[in-house]
Amino acid sequence: MGTYGYMAPEYTIDGIYSTKSDVFNFGVLVLEIVNGKKNKGFHHANHDLNLLGHPWRLYKNGKQLELMDETINGSYVHTQVNKAIYIGLLCVQKYPEDRPDMPLVVVMLGSQIPLPEPKQPGFYTERRTPQEANCSSSNP
Repeated sequence: MGTYGYMAPEYTIDGIYSTKSDVFNFGVLVLEIVNGKKNKGFHHANHDLNLLGHPWRLYKNGKQLELMDETINGSYVHTQVNKAIYIGLLCVQKYPEDRPDMPLVVVMLGSQIPLPEPKQPGFYTERRTPQEANCSSSNP
């Protein structure tokens, strides 16, 4: 709790902490492990989305396996990685009531139960480029 890049939206914005905040933290960690990059400071060559927005966009386009760390080079089980990404996205949903609790996360990881459709993550943001920031600050 309190580490930028891992804090749940309800804690960051309103100071409200719950076990669902821990679930959010766990989801960020899962997505970091799959991607091999940290959430804080994540950059992609084709867009300015953060590490929560990037897998969400890939998922919505049916390309979630593109999230995988390139150094693994296909030495993984596709269904397991898809499941991890899916569960990571369920854990980082914007609203705490939409996130599973940790006992359910454990069940989801260890079984073949049907999973609910994830909703947009909290902090699904696109950063402005330095050039865009300079233009907007110089224009009244």
